[in-house]
Amino acid sequence: MSTPDSKTPIVLIHGLWMTPSSWDTWAERFRAAGHEVIVPGWPGIDDRSVADIRSNPEALKGIGLKQIADHYEAIIRALPVKPIIMGHSFGGVLTQMLADRGLGAAYVGVEPGQTAGVVSLPLSTLWTGFPILSNPFGKNGAKPISKRHFHFTFGNDLSQAESDKVWEEYAVNSYNRVFFEGVTSVLNEKSGVSKVDYGRADRAPLLILVGEIDHVVPPAIGKAIVAKYKKTGSPAVVEFKEFPGRTHRIVSQDGWEEVADYALNWAVSHAQ
Repeated sequence: MSTPDSKTPIVLIHGLWMTPSSWDTWAERFRAAGHEVIVPGWPGIDDRSVADIRSNPEALKGIGLKQIADHYEAIIRALPVKPIIMGHSFGGVLTQMLADRGLGAAYVGVEPGQTAGVVSLPLSTLWTGFPILSNPFGKNGAKPISKRHFHFTFGNDLSQAESDKVWEEYAVNSYNRVFFEGVTSVLNEKSGVSKVDYGRADRAPLLILVGEIDHVVPPAIGKAIVAKYKKTGSPAVVEFKEFPGRTHRIVSQDGWEEVADYALNWAVSHAQ
């Protein structure tokens, strides 16, 4: 718990194809509200620029979900109090893995991918991963995302030209291993890399937040995640919120302030 004269710190975890800069909107808003906000990069990204990562993606190759989760756990355990943890997309998978380790005061999965055993896989989600999953020999690679595919995955509310501008500012190479581990874990609840204890009774409250027109994590996935937790009968709080007209770029899409404020208010009111 934070002290009476302080506010709970917040750790933000970015997703695949992104860097910590994808959180600049929310981070600035949360800091203005008086919170310390920590936005670490995944191992290999750290605080590097988009241009630097694109020109030299070697450090991204072969890194998997457990290594990334361990990286964030070390950062979080160094904090004086348990933080609110929010993660977007694969960052939402990591958020749930960290919740399973009991590291946060409250958790928000922002359009989170599935953890092990959540078998909902809409066609648009499968298409999102096709450029990576279609080449199993590239499992340990770091494939760039094309502007065309970025338009489908992140910019489906924009024209191609507008989406290309966002690609130039934010998009970096993939961690191919993360994608393969995420998909194989879906059918392997007991030993998948992203496995969690859905019935854990002492888990701090978790919010699953989705966007109506997200191609990567459609609402069906968010609902399936919540159902997986609730099916266990655990008393731990798990809630769901859907925002109309939002894409997978929900953290920076026009109107992001409404989503950020909802996430923050929910997390602060539920923090333990």
